[in-house]
Amino acid sequence: MSYNAPLLVIAAGGTGGHMFPAQSLAEVMLSRGWRVKLSTDARGARYTGGFPAEVEIEQLPSATFARGGIASKIKVPFKIAGGVMAAMRKFRRDRPAVVVGFGGYPAIPAVAAATLMKLPRMIHEQNGVLGRVNKVFASRVDHVACGTWPTDLPEGVAGVHVGNPVRGAVLDKAAAPYIAPGDYPMEILVIGGSQGARITSDVVPAAIAALPEAIKSNLRVSQQARPEDVERVEAFYAQNGIGADIKTFFDDIPKRMSEAQLVISRAGASTVADISVIGRPSILVPYAAATGDHQTANARGLVDAGAAIMIPESQLSAATLSEQIALVMGNADGAAQMAQAALSVGKPQAAQELADMVAALAV
Repeated sequence: MSYNAPLLVIAAGGTGGHMFPAQSLAEVMLSRGWRVKLSTDARGARYTGGFPAEVEIEQLPSATFARGGIASKIKVPFKIAGGVMAAMRKFRRDRPAVVVGFGGYPAIPAVAAATLMKLPRMIHEQNGVLGRVNKVFASRVDHVACGTWPTDLPEGVAGVHVGNPVRGAVLDKAAAPYIAPGDYPMEILVIGGSQGARITSDVVPAAIAALPEAIKSNLRVSQQARPEDVERVEAFYAQNGIGADIKTFFDDIPKRMSEAQLVISRAGASTVADISVIGRPSILVPYAAATGDHQTANARGLVDAGAAIMIPESQLSAATLSEQIALVMGNADGAAQMAQAALSVGKPQAAQELADMVAALAV
């Protein structure tokens, strides 16, 4: 690729929520002939395995007040300042056409440097509530692209709803035909973050076991669980005669989601985007401890469209969940309508729209 090609610097933190949309944008910009660098810190660099080989990974020091003891917290401003100075030196040597921040404290140095140098810059927020880092920069960038709509934004800041870019494997299953529940084999997919969640292991198996026999006899479950929960969850399903595939991580979630009649999940931004692009009914249990209760905000679009049922974690019980599962799995027409409603809020072109914003900013 020509060194004269415009350079995009993507600044992102170390969680999948930040990295998946950043990776999607990188793929699109490379296909449009841009050079792409990812600016992150040592922690974030461990999560870059999915990025195309052409993306240059640059590590800059950064830090957060949210971790460590007093001694660590005292060092935070100095570490961030060092990262910002290093980013400015890099930008002077190889000037970015645009800098895009995806949140997370590893994004601070590059976005701060772009702000100080008055480079074209924007941020993308995955959740319905701005993360701490994006909140700091929201009024200091040219554009705020929003993955979830509506997004709670600071006074005077306007957002552009582009959606959350999804991986190619999800786009391959976009709007896959939905087979409504009926008297034949059916699938429920249970996902709860990349390592599963204790609450789903505690509540979901009992809720499924309590379903009417007419539904339960046709069911098979794919469920993520934490390593320490796998054995007991497997044993419970086996004792209740329910076919189940229990793993700590599924590397084929788009395929499993496309084959499911119902998805039961947390309401992380990436998961909500996958559900809406593929188009499946869901029962969402927002993570109560999420910053600013952003998972409840993430779920709102699907719920308001009639595509999802939301159960607050404080109200989750086997009986409540079983009742809601039966409502979906026992009503073919209603489930089909939910699947269609999910598609109505999906943004399969999110990565392309985000790339268009980047290109326009560079002009």
